[in-house]
Amino acid sequence: MRQLIAYLMCAIVAAAIVFSFSPRAPEAPLATQSNSQRLQINGLLNLEKRQVAVGERGSILYSDDDGASWREAVVKPQRHLTLTALTALSAEHLVAVGHDGWILYSQDAGATWQEASYDSETGEPLLGLWSADSTQVLAFGSFGKFYQSTDGGRTWRALPLEVDSAHLNSMDGGRDGRRMLVGEQGLVLRTFDDGKHWQALTPFYNGSLFGVVRLTEDRWVTYGMRGHVFVSDDFGGTWEPVETGQKAPLYGHALLPEKAGVLLVGAAGSLVHLDARGRYVSAERLSGLGTLTSAVVINGRQLLVGGEQGLSQSSNSSIAVLTK
Repeated sequence: MRQLIAYLMCAIVAAAIVFSFSPRAPEAPLATQSNSQRLQINGLLNLEKRQVAVGERGSILYSDDDGASWREAVVKPQRHLTLTALTALSAEHLVAVGHDGWILYSQDAGATWQEASYDSETGEPLLGLWSADSTQVLAFGSFGKFYQSTDGGRTWRALPLEVDSAHLNSMDGGRDGRRMLVGEQGLVLRTFDDGKHWQALTPFYNGSLFGVVRLTEDRWVTYGMRGHVFVSDDFGGTWEPVETGQKAPLYGHALLPEKAGVLLVGAAGSLVHLDARGRYVSAERLSGLGTLTSAVVINGRQLLVGGEQGLSQSSNSSIAVLTK
């Protein structure tokens, strides 16, 4: 069973289904200088004036024209390992993680990257990042790996976390000290004090949770396998399922402007809209894009998605249309 779960986890961060390209529909892949149509994208970041994406074979792309065209970043050394996630400590300072414990940081908004850490012995992936402020950042991933940097991602140390070697997939939080961390087999941890003490919540779902998003201090949403979505109005004390009418796994999300809720993305081009209270609004599929892993909103109106078929931005994918 654990072997099956590990396989499902790796499907998020690897090009596991790049061979199954679907026919293209109105959503047209973006023209790029790096052939991103054939590149698995696992993480996206919007820096307002720049968008940055990470994916397979150590690829990091950036765009300075709202995603119309893309350039390849300089990565030294380039180990050609899959990158799984990235985060911003500031508009210029970014951190990315990937397989074999690979951690990179950039000080020029993603144009060039330097290596901070690499572990070729275990060969196990880091799956996520979360930044507390301009210097503190947490990295986490397979088999309970949990690391902290207090110098902007340059050096790292392992932190103890009682999770029985479960995979850790996603984290969110705020400046009030509240954070939540989710993972496989329904694992949900929360902290009230900036991570000094973590509490494992009573399980309410036995499948993998791939994402968590904070809507308010008390209202949180988590999502994962088979399209399962849950919302809590008391910081994880209790959870209610959200019926979305679809069974495709959900892998990523984008917060909508003006507190209009959140968009969840996943397999088969799945797109689920929840309002600011975490209630279901609508669901649809962006045809021809396959599995989507990540999404960002550009200029408050345009949706950019990343996944197994690279980076895509439909001519009709305005937020107004998608959240009608």
